[in-house]
Amino acid sequence: MDIPSRNIGSAAQASGVSAKMIRHYEAIGLIAKPARTFSGYRTYSERDIHTLRFIKQARNLGFSMKQISVLLSLWQNRTRPSREVKNVALQHIQELDEKIREMQAMKATLERLARHCHGDERPDCPILDGLAAP
Repeated sequence: MDIPSRNIGSAAQASGVSAKMIRHYEAIGLIAKPARTFSGYRTYSERDIHTLRFIKQARNLGFSMKQISVLLSLWQNRTRPSREVKNVALQHIQELDEKIREMQAMKATLERLARHCHGDERPDCPILDGLAAP
């Protein structure tokens, strides 16, 4: 029995990935070019949908396209050692920690500038002065 294939709209709905992003993933080689109908429409298998869901979940966790490519390769290689997957995850955790530190510093700066702004009819504004500072 043949597994039914889906067009790009149906694949997008089933995977939660927009048709635009599916085309983008194809263009950058993150997913294989899909089969096409005689009239040129893309068709996606359930395996393709599963791969798109994997990519979506990885994106939701903030992995980069390069990291997702590595993870996809590891996911598709059933003989891979799990330590390779863990290494990618641990590296990403370090990157997230750095981003968190940067965002906390941005927040602290904005809080300090906002505390010093009177927020009234006066034209002087420490927030704008802080943004204009070298």
